[in-house]
Amino acid sequence: MIMTGALLVVTLTQPFLARAGEIEERQKRQQGRIAEGIESGTLTPKEGAKLEREEAKIQREKRRFKRNDGRLGPKERAKLNKDLNKASKDIYKEKHD
Repeated sequence: MIMTGALLVVTLTQPFLARAGEIEERQKRQQGRIAEGIESGTLTPKEGAKLEREEAKIQREKRRFKRNDGRLGPKERAKLNKDLNKASKDIYKEKHD
């Protein structure tokens, strides 16, 4: 009975954990793109700093969302993805101007 309950909990929580991990992975990839742009010279230090501030704002927002219950709800996840989409476009624009 205990094993069945534990299996059920793991099965039900796995999608939530995976989705939260997707946002963190996206943030890491975008940080890497910024660092690569600075190293290669396609981003100036000023552009890199601006993009880093944008990423830090998203990170603060994520922490604020998780403050109440430790999880991201569907609306919170959607807001973070929207912000990450904008940040990704900003990284692309700055690296290619």
